[in-house]
Amino acid sequence: MQTSQHVLFERSEMKDRHLVRKKIRDHIADKAKLPILIFPEGTCINNTTVMMFKKGSFEVGGVIHPVAIKYDPCFGDAFWNSTKYSMVTYIFNVMTSWAIVCNVWYLPPMVKEEEEDAVHFANRVKAVIAAQGGMSVLPWDGGLKRKKVKESFKEEQQKKYCQII
Repeated sequence: MQTSQHVLFERSEMKDRHLVRKKIRDHIADKAKLPILIFPEGTCINNTTVMMFKKGSFEVGGVIHPVAIKYDPCFGDAFWNSTKYSMVTYIFNVMTSWAIVCNVWYLPPMVKEEEEDAVHFANRVKAVIAAQGGMSVLPWDGGLKRKKVKESFKEEQQKKYCQII
């Protein structure tokens, strides 16, 4: 990682976030450097939806070159459902599958519009990626599958449901 200019940080450290933002801004300002590859979702999910993007990637400016990636499970499923399969079973399934097929679409470059904040820009990029991959868009973080849902979030969803009824 040290030979290929990775930008490492601890997400929970506020000082690290500011340092990373500065490093990324400096990197994109230097036209001699290669573009940065960022996975703003922060986690992999089940290949049917695109989760909330972390806004930090969209705060630094520069041109975003979105890429839509979707696995085709025709020969083997790359997604690990940890509630259904153990790690050993998953690795066995992947290693014995005929192939792992992945569709990759390089989409047109996107730039943050003047009136847009980082969250709206991230959502616009996410929508373009989801549309290309034929996936649905979800407004919450992929980490939700590993954490307990906040009561306020449950109440908000219940209110929306009541309004529909």
